[in-house]
Amino acid sequence: MKRKMRISRKAAWRAAFWNILGLGVALVFLFPLIWLFLSSLKTDAEIFRNPPTFWPETVTLKGYIEQLTGKYSILVSAKNSLLIAVSAMTISFLLGVPAAYGITRYKIPCKRGVIMVFLMTQMLPASLALTPMFLTFTRIRILNTYLAPILSVSTITIPFTVLVLRPMFMGCPREIEEAARIDGCGTLGAFFRVVLPMIKPGLVTVCCFGFVHGWNDLIFSYTFNSDSKLLPMTSAIYNLMNEYGVRWNYIMAYGCLLVLPVLLIFVLAQKYVVGGLVAGAVKG
Repeated sequence: MKRKMRISRKAAWRAAFWNILGLGVALVFLFPLIWLFLSSLKTDAEIFRNPPTFWPETVTLKGYIEQLTGKYSILVSAKNSLLIAVSAMTISFLLGVPAAYGITRYKIPCKRGVIMVFLMTQMLPASLALTPMFLTFTRIRILNTYLAPILSVSTITIPFTVLVLRPMFMGCPREIEEAARIDGCGTLGAFFRVVLPMIKPGLVTVCCFGFVHGWNDLIFSYTFNSDSKLLPMTSAIYNLMNEYGVRWNYIMAYGCLLVLPVLLIFVLAQKYVVGGLVAGAVKG
């Protein structure tokens, strides 16, 4: 009995240690976001005070009000970011999911080579693709349109979708699909009614990451669009840097509004995202 109590106490202390350690690591990673939010509530004078203050002495919402009602309203750039993110996510879903299923289920010549090409696209920096994309988009005349950054982001999100979903499709038993066909489902019916519900965490994962890739895009939108009305939030932040200086209070508020949708997505879908990444790493 005493031995069991000692073991349970050790387990409790061990669990408490790992929980405290995990909380400490989380605070280290979250500190920039906490500092960003607290600084958005300060005045410019307090932001540059030495020594710096952690909690704002005078809370001001002027930065947020300016973003919503000022000269450079965030609503236009937010609409652009949302359009690019949703479009890139939709394209990657519609093309990446069938591609991952086809690579898994059917015999394709040079299948390993195709997978390696997808993997290489995730390793190469986006800057390498800027010049050939710029020349291509110039010829097909889609510069200064929403289509240019949407297609550019899709070149990253589609391979990511294939690489994440392929192991999950490999984990789906073929016998279940065959049973569905025996019950009257065709190939497409078995795919939509049986296979896709089995990999729901993976589908949510690729949708979340596809949206985030589009939402965070800076290099493609800034390169292919010179019209300020088409720039997303990541590019429009430069409007707060002008000949009168850098408006740090407004920039901090802008940054909070920029990261808010991403935080909400991962907080609400964290169960599916973690499950999808873990399931996708089980079998390759």
